[in-house]
Amino acid sequence: MIEIKVLGSGCARCKELEKMCFNVAAENNIAADIQKISDLKEIMSYGIMQTPGLVINGKVKLAGKLPNASTLLHWMQEG
Repeated sequence: MIEIKVLGSGCARCKELEKMCFNVAAENNIAADIQKISDLKEIMSYGIMQTPGLVINGKVKLAGKLPNASTLLHWMQEG
């Protein structure tokens, strides 16, 4: 199971990224623990200054924008 953290305060893009993660994981039968992190100190601990942020298995994959679905799937598959 992969661990996915969506980092953000709750803006529209943060919610969209969280929704994308759930959808891509479900559509591709990927077992994922998807967490929404809104605590500013925890977000900053990853070095992210712009949200949304995406962390997969402890690695920062994205900050400040939304990925497309195929990129998100690739990141999930590589863990």
